[in-house]
Amino acid sequence: MLLSCSAAVFILILTDPYWCHSPGLTNGEATCHSPRGGAYRSTLGTRCEMSCDRGYRLIGRRSIQCLANRRWSGTAYCRKMRCHVLPLIPHGRYTCTQGFVVDSRCDFTCAPGYRIEGEHSRTCLHGGSWSGVQPECSDTDPPKIKCPPSRLKVAEPGKLTAMVTWDPPAATDTADKSLEVILVGQQPGTDFKEGANIIRYKVYDQARNRAACKFIVRVEVRRCPELPPPLHGYLTCSSDGNNYGATCEYHCDGGHELKGVSSRVCQFSRNWGGNPAECVPMEIKSDVKTVSALLDQFYEKRRLLIMSAPNISDPDYQMQNVMIQKSDCGLDLRHVTVIELLGSPPRETGRIKERLLQPEVIEGLRQAFRISRYYFSMVLLDELGLDRERFITPVASDELFSYIDSFLLDEEERERLELRRDFCD
Repeated sequence: MLLSCSAAVFILILTDPYWCHSPGLTNGEATCHSPRGGAYRSTLGTRCEMSCDRGYRLIGRRSIQCLANRRWSGTAYCRKMRCHVLPLIPHGRYTCTQGFVVDSRCDFTCAPGYRIEGEHSRTCLHGGSWSGVQPECSDTDPPKIKCPPSRLKVAEPGKLTAMVTWDPPAATDTADKSLEVILVGQQPGTDFKEGANIIRYKVYDQARNRAACKFIVRVEVRRCPELPPPLHGYLTCSSDGNNYGATCEYHCDGGHELKGVSSRVCQFSRNWGGNPAECVPMEIKSDVKTVSALLDQFYEKRRLLIMSAPNISDPDYQMQNVMIQKSDCGLDLRHVTVIELLGSPPRETGRIKERLLQPEVIEGLRQAFRISRYYFSMVLLDELGLDRERFITPVASDELFSYIDSFLLDEEERERLELRRDFCD
């Protein structure tokens, strides 16, 4: 049976295995199904499913069909997938194995002094996004600081302190250029007291990482051995008494005078300059011819207690004389010298202990202080020779001492007297 021309053409189309060009997909795969079976990929009516390899995205038709016009119903191609460009992290960087394409891994590193906080790497996933989250570079490296060396300074002469200076320490940090350095302790260029003084410095970077250092400023006060006061005298010393540069002045109790240097200075060698001084008994000249010559010897040195009686057998005199003899030590501590005026001319006598006074001096004392020969009396003179108190009856030692302590001694004398209260026991 003969077929018509159109039928023959139709059969040719159906049976031509290469009606459409063979589909190809670079970086992908075309999976085709032909009406004539699996061996045919481009006959009329063949349908191909388009898919891309990993890392590629399909652009175009996912499914195409071979048409009668010998063309496919659409086109498709595979474009390489990319993730967005990763931003740089402050104080860090990253390197990637394949740039920003799928499966590329980017590893993060930090600048010196910083440490990764978070994931160390991120991978470009098939969907075009990055795995994980962006890490940070945290400053965890503390700054470095070096203090000056410890130092020893000798206190200045006559002082218990020394001025000490130093250059502030420099601090460095791998991350920050501006650092906050804090001094804990005394400022340089000021006076430091005796002993060890600890100086500390602290430094913080902008991440509040901390470093610290310390050193010691030691001030030495060079001292001499304690200087003993002289017998029958005392010392007044400047500064701390026995430190380098201190000056100690010698003073003698009333009735004694200084023999030797008036002062000594503590030297750098820890020895006292000069030799010890002594307080020797004051030499009283009783053979002077005038009352002023006698009194001048006691001026600003001793107080005088002038005791007068008609004769040596006067009962008031005898009673007072016994009390005076018993209180001799206490009177000496209070710098009091006793002068006795006894009797009337031509047998009148005046004496200081065993030393006799000239008749002119006896008369001068009676005239100057209006002292009667006819009854018992006592006149108490201060160190300036002024009449401070009169007694016309015998006075007990305690009462006499109480008056002298209260009205004739200054504060410094009372303090020294208190320290030597048991001296006469």
